[in-house]
Amino acid sequence: MTNLLTHDGDAPEDAPGNRTGGLPLAPAGFTWPTCAECDRPLQFLAQLLLDDDRRLLAIFQCANDPGLCDEWDANAGGNRAYLFDNQDLRPVPAPGGGETGLGAVSAIRTEPPAEDDYDEAIAAWAARTGRSRREVLGGIGGEPSWLQFDQTPSCVDCARPMRFAAHLEEGRDSQTAINLGGGVGYAFRCGQHLRAKFLWQR
Repeated sequence: MTNLLTHDGDAPEDAPGNRTGGLPLAPAGFTWPTCAECDRPLQFLAQLLLDDDRRLLAIFQCANDPGLCDEWDANAGGNRAYLFDNQDLRPVPAPGGGETGLGAVSAIRTEPPAEDDYDEAIAAWAARTGRSRREVLGGIGGEPSWLQFDQTPSCVDCARPMRFAAHLEEGRDSQTAINLGGGVGYAFRCGQHLRAKFLWQR
């Protein structure tokens, strides 16, 4: 089942736990990723806790020339996703020379699942709370709700299809929004290796 992720106000740029924007938390020695197309720093989108908070998923994508660097593709180099052991992590300073941050940092609240289907869970949450569907920032677990066709990526280490980890939505307003082309993001991870990938569809 899917645990929905909803907007929960502002957060510090280095806050632990689930959030969009700010600075990524990563192990010592981590280097801020760059785009394989334009060679400029990627934008940090979000970090999400997985596996009962034992793993941290960090997601980046190119925002330097939107639409020109294949940032929607899991394998083209216009985005990156990382899976870290959630211990001894520290904020990574943003480099200069590119679009590296969102306009604001959003704290994320985890909502217990009420529906198996991701889209039905969003509709049920909005009806129950009276809040906008745009305040749903994504969901952890469950099955991918594809807008187009199944694009499950494979692990670079074992070549097996990766396990679905999370949906990512664009966000509630222009200040906090992630550019997903008006679509939905999909994060995957390998069950055997500390590997992750990200893509989006519209």
